[in-house]
Amino acid sequence: MRPAVDAIRRRPRAQALIIGGGINGVGTFRDLALQGADVVLVERGDFCQGASGASSHMIHGGIRYLENGEFRLVRESVVERNRLLRIAPHYVKPLQTTIPVFSTFSGLLNAPLRFLTHRSGKPQERGALLIKVGLALYDAFSRQGGTVPRHRFVGRKRSFAELPSLRHDVKYTATYFDASVHNPERLTLDVLRDGLQAGGSTARAANYCSAVGMDDDGAVLLRDELTGEEFAVRADVVVNATGAWADRTNGALGASTHFMGGTKGSHIVLDSPELLAATGGRELFFEHSDGRIVLIYPIGDRVLVGTTDIDAGEDLTPVCTDEEIAYFFGLIRHVFPDVSVGEEQIVYTFAGVRPLPRHDDTAPGFVSRDYRIERTAHGGKPVRLSLVGGKWTTFRAVSAHLVDEVVKELGMARVRSTAELAIGGGAGFPQGERASQAWLKRLLGGGVDAARAKTLFERYGTRAAEVVAFLRAGDDGLLESTRELSTRELAYMAEHEHIGHVVDVLVRRTSLAFRGLVTAELAREIAQVLSAHLGWDPERIREEAEDALHILQTAHRMRAEPEGALL
Repeated sequence: MRPAVDAIRRRPRAQALIIGGGINGVGTFRDLALQGADVVLVERGDFCQGASGASSHMIHGGIRYLENGEFRLVRESVVERNRLLRIAPHYVKPLQTTIPVFSTFSGLLNAPLRFLTHRSGKPQERGALLIKVGLALYDAFSRQGGTVPRHRFVGRKRSFAELPSLRHDVKYTATYFDASVHNPERLTLDVLRDGLQAGGSTARAANYCSAVGMDDDGAVLLRDELTGEEFAVRADVVVNATGAWADRTNGALGASTHFMGGTKGSHIVLDSPELLAATGGRELFFEHSDGRIVLIYPIGDRVLVGTTDIDAGEDLTPVCTDEEIAYFFGLIRHVFPDVSVGEEQIVYTFAGVRPLPRHDDTAPGFVSRDYRIERTAHGGKPVRLSLVGGKWTTFRAVSAHLVDEVVKELGMARVRSTAELAIGGGAGFPQGERASQAWLKRLLGGGVDAARAKTLFERYGTRAAEVVAFLRAGDDGLLESTRELSTRELAYMAEHEHIGHVVDVLVRRTSLAFRGLVTAELAREIAQVLSAHLGWDPERIREEAEDALHILQTAHRMRAEPEGALL
């Protein structure tokens, strides 16, 4: 029995049961734990495995939502963006963003049509005047609670001086600031751990634990996906935070709903020094020839390119297709026609389904990114709150709204706000390069050199001090197949970070898969080290390594050499 699951089985009664361990479910769990509620969270896969782990890695106000008239959402989003820069500075960083502009007046007639009907009509490029108006509005929304610089417009000469690889007919560039999150999975884990620490024994959470039904008395049946064991949990309120799966989750619990109509978004990650240099260290955010807003975004020494917006239908576990890859190469050529990129430079792909509301004939790109909470109750069975919509940037606000509804149902009162509460390794995070270097020096020694300290600091924020103390409490050594992990760090992850499979380490506890740094040797070595902590026998060790490689090849298109080593 896993400790996390065992803790739920020992106390199978809670005030609130949250189903869904993406960022919105985890954020709600943390907030409820801070209110002193007895709360349980379950996730059928790994935490942050679904749409939360398939994001564009942006924390943004959604400038394009202004065109849809979603002013409330934009205002809330920029406030939450500014807030996350303060409370999660270890993962959320300012992101300089540039829009290349190729005309002056284009789109002025089409924009009102988009605003009034939420249909794009014939694609027509947005010109400088329209973009200028949008950015001025965006600046106005961005003033509250933030110090993000105002946008700036420059002409052709200055544009080429800053970004010499741009398309030759560029007339202007508009530059503004949003924010990025390079490690969305680790931020989710930090929020989760904060909730567990705040709630103590009354806050319990388990991944690889699914809700599979409901008995006649209203208890939710749960299944441990790693052991197959089933058991029941009773709660006064059930929160369905399963995103695009919300209708299926409600169906499993005996209620037929038709709330959701998600769209698929795919991305590719390239190891292309030429494209990386062309970006000038900033995100390129622009309208492609089909009217879709897309992005080219440097993350470390890799470049993220995305995203598509396609009706998902019934496929809630999508993969990036050949057609989408061709689309991504086309959008790169659209702004950087002389930059050469090829499929051999793809190191990782990913796709997810946005948890959008049912939208009938509204074009995918115009479906609202706002959220709502649906309430259902059946006789003596628990009240059910289903989250419809929601985006990464607003997870804290979404969670707060959900918790306000839950505590109202429970007859409780909110006792604490999360508005300015630091998240995980963002607490006491050093401000500025000099302060960061001074903080890093404290980690040095005892087998931790400067490179290792930097890796740990980037991975955990100020929680790196706790990790280093754990490393020094036993025999430690770097893995043979990478300098970015050690045997004791894997032990730490097994003990504190809910590891269920090898792939969890490669995709969601580190960025090794995202950067294309996984080999068959690495997968096997991680499986071997974890086996001592997770009780895996030799057969399970072999299966875990093989399964991880299979998932990376089929779901993320990582290339395999004939001998089986992934590059």
